[in-house]
Amino acid sequence: MLHRLTTHNDQIPLHPSTLTRFHSRAPPAISISDYLRRIVKYASVENVCLLILLIYIDRMCERNRGFTISSLTVHRFVIVGVCCASKALCDSYLTNTMYAKVGGISTKELNILEIEFLFLIDWNLAANVETLQNYYVNLVKQVCSH
Repeated sequence: MLHRLTTHNDQIPLHPSTLTRFHSRAPPAISISDYLRRIVKYASVENVCLLILLIYIDRMCERNRGFTISSLTVHRFVIVGVCCASKALCDSYLTNTMYAKVGGISTKELNILEIEFLFLIDWNLAANVETLQNYYVNLVKQVCSH
């Protein structure tokens, strides 16, 4: 789903007014699928943290109309989203230094992105069970239809 979303959004022209801290100069060499596999492998991420990323994308885009998940933003968004979701939803999580290492960015950059992310989604890191179930059902439907 993230691949389809980024492919679609990559067609939208960039404007200086829509650039964020999440934008990279060029798309990272690693695909988003491989990046997610890497994060799951080395950060022992719980499934709920991956699912809630979809909710975070919607929250971010609702509050920040110019923001899109594209090949320039998706990697940074995912690593900071996983970092924040793990802290908010899980009993155990890694340090920012470890998330940064797994994500291929500096700890300083992750710290800056984390603060930016939290303000941009208004510190709304949780979701109720019904919302999570709805996102899960919709995700499964989309995967099955493609």
